[in-house]
Amino acid sequence: MRILISGASIAGPVLAYWLSRYGFDVTVVERAPALRKTGGHSVDLFRPAMEISEMMGVLPKIETLVTGTDALTIYREGARRPAHVDNTKVIGAVSDRHVEIMRDDLSEAYYDAGRDQVEYLFGDSITAVSPDGEVTFEHAAPSRFDVVVGADGLHSNVRHLVFGDDAGRTQFLGGYLAVQSVPKALARDQEMVVHVGAGRLAGIYTALPLDDARALFMFRSKAELQYHYRDVVRQKELLREAFTGMHAAVDGWLDELDRTPTFYFDSITQLQLDSWSRGRVTLVGDAGYCPGPAVGGSTSIAVLGAYILAGELAQAGGDYPRAFAAYEQQMAHPVRRSRAFARTMAKIIVPGSAAGACAIARSAQLITMLPSGLTRALAKMNPRGARLYDSMPYKEYSATVPR
Repeated sequence: MRILISGASIAGPVLAYWLSRYGFDVTVVERAPALRKTGGHSVDLFRPAMEISEMMGVLPKIETLVTGTDALTIYREGARRPAHVDNTKVIGAVSDRHVEIMRDDLSEAYYDAGRDQVEYLFGDSITAVSPDGEVTFEHAAPSRFDVVVGADGLHSNVRHLVFGDDAGRTQFLGGYLAVQSVPKALARDQEMVVHVGAGRLAGIYTALPLDDARALFMFRSKAELQYHYRDVVRQKELLREAFTGMHAAVDGWLDELDRTPTFYFDSITQLQLDSWSRGRVTLVGDAGYCPGPAVGGSTSIAVLGAYILAGELAQAGGDYPRAFAAYEQQMAHPVRRSRAFARTMAKIIVPGSAAGACAIARSAQLITMLPSGLTRALAKMNPRGARLYDSMPYKEYSATVPR
């Protein structure tokens, strides 16, 4: 059975690994000319994604590439002194098993795990998918596949080609996210420095494996801003308008915009699809159920979804209608919960008032002051809240599906 995956970031390589392990003939097509190794931001892996990574044999490599951000310093606009937070205690309250890693490093780890058993086509993209599986590409010759999977992110090409009006079913969560590369000298090792005020948040951090640092910006907006998602010049203008004058340090980060080698800007938007399968085409990760960048644990959800989709295809013996139905049934609950959580976090992370900014700093300090066991026990009392991503169940297909 031939399966085509569009996208080689996170969900794509994870899905390709498990499908090839189960004996499927897998091809991955990626628009970029090579694995993306410039820019990007840090992402979180929670317990289920950690366990799936361990089954893949890549967890030791992942653990050597952690960011190492142990401390958090929060400056509030108008406050004289910053709040100092033990980030390890904050993370320990929400997860029993967790790593923070740069997205590009994680992508490479998953790619390396299965690259020898998977065909990768870099520098190409899908232009059409017919109902019988005939796929045309920008450069490669047309070919027929039994199943096509879109693992190509929030702005999925596959979703726009196949899903018609449903492709644009999104909910704007009221904010924007930007990340840029800045000189490493501007950041402190193992510490993230954050400036927070009403309607905006800016931070800077580096990671042990990096030779640069990343400046992170999030800001609120009542309405969606007018720009094209590939118009970098306009995006930088919007960022300057939102943050100029916040703090001298933040102004220094903005000064790097004209010479940064990498820049990312996007709305914090949530996909609202009720079903992510059409015929022999399905979606995985952000392409199908992005809860919202930076607010909804989308990386862990993508790893979980890729693992479940591969397992259901194998368990169904390639009967993709049955596999897709089982995949959607298993992912429906985690996706609903992550959407609800993301809508709440989009309001909390970037406070709408000075009082909200104060609450963020004081809450983080309180977690630092309390004993770790107590904060963990309190968090576990509400698995739908802070412990959401640690509590997502899944079954082990490797025990029931032959290689």
